[in-house]
Amino acid sequence: MAALAAKLHVLMACALLLLAVGCQASPFWPLEVGFYHDKCPQAEAVVKAVMEKAISQNPGNGAAMIRMLFHDCFVEGCDASVLLDPTPFSPTPEKLSPPNDPSLRGFELIDAIKDAVEAACPGVVSCADIVAFAARDASCILSRGKVNFDMPSGRRDGTFSNASEPLRFLVPPDSNLGELVDSFVVKGLNAEDLVILSGAHTIGRSHCSSFVPDRLNAPSDINGGLAAFLRSQCPADATPGGNDPTVMQDVVTLNKLDRQYYKNVLSHTVLFTSDAALMTSEETARMVVDNANIPGWWEDRFEKAMVKMAGIEVKTGYQGQIRKNCRAINHY
Repeated sequence: MAALAAKLHVLMACALLLLAVGCQASPFWPLEVGFYHDKCPQAEAVVKAVMEKAISQNPGNGAAMIRMLFHDCFVEGCDASVLLDPTPFSPTPEKLSPPNDPSLRGFELIDAIKDAVEAACPGVVSCADIVAFAARDASCILSRGKVNFDMPSGRRDGTFSNASEPLRFLVPPDSNLGELVDSFVVKGLNAEDLVILSGAHTIGRSHCSSFVPDRLNAPSDINGGLAAFLRSQCPADATPGGNDPTVMQDVVTLNKLDRQYYKNVLSHTVLFTSDAALMTSEETARMVVDNANIPGWWEDRFEKAMVKMAGIEVKTGYQGQIRKNCRAINHY
């Protein structure tokens, strides 16, 4: 009996040791609201102050931050990999990929936020969290406070960025519904998340080359009046990096994040094939109708979908790093 008891004691001690080592070596932890409460209590207020000033100067800055979050999170997870500049060792990062170049903007605004946060708390707040906070604040400001939510934080910054990756995960604006849903499912999101997050197309501008080939130069369901207006604004041969002006995505409620997008989908006054595609299945079409007609319905779901998207494949704990400069990885 004594020998058996001794063996059990040893086994229990070993189990406790393994448990302790496992806990200590855990490479990640979950995101949490108020992550910087102790280490940098003013972090979120600093981000919001910079965003309020930037949006007051140009509402497009808010649209840029919401799009930035999407383009970051769908490639390598929400780790600020989209912010990295080219270097001799990594000459073609994500920001030079066709889905991002030249249409993705707001990099200088992220620099300004990072500088302000670093002045308050050097080396504490990740660029990935700054992107997430900026998108949250843009949503609140552009919706006139109707979209107002807490953004969990604790993300760390990635160290890898390659131009081939956005081509794998960011489907183009001429995609059909199946392609769109598949791209979301791969990232742990669903058809409802797709419909809800597409509502962000009620703000911001689009390059003509994103819709002219398949919406104006080919048969489509686009409203005739809108098509005529767009042809007056866009050259028929619009190409990225060439003669490629921009137009507002929603001309009804300018610079306001609201449910007007869904009314535009129903009236065939949206720019992209991917927008019109939401009406090609009974399930997603019903969601469009609900979002268009029920006050507060879309805003509530948009808040939850933004938090869900901002949690895609995050790096936390001992993963990644806290970049000193959002455009470059730290070298130790």
